[in-house]
Amino acid sequence: MTYREAIEELETILRALETDAVDVDDLTARVERSAELIRLCRQKLRHAESSLDRVFDTLDDEDEADELTEEDDDEEETAEEEDDDEHDHLAGGPGRAW
Repeated sequence: MTYREAIEELETILRALETDAVDVDDLTARVERSAELIRLCRQKLRHAESSLDRVFDTLDDEDEADELTEEDDDEEETAEEEDDDEHDHLAGGPGRAW
């Protein structure tokens, strides 16, 4: 049974309880069925929440990995630029301070 089907059945039971003169035996059965449907809906909601949490955690992990990769790339570029500057200075190039 889907979540929507369970909600629709709960709404039907509620409308019947509001409009019909329900005897005690039928009332008990409807309340028990309502409790089952509510449990089912809660279970489906918890499952959906758990699934969404996993998806968002995966996205967060991917973002963190991307940020680390970008930081590593930036550090490599900075180190290469420093190496080039030092090489130019030692070779008497543009960085020479004579």
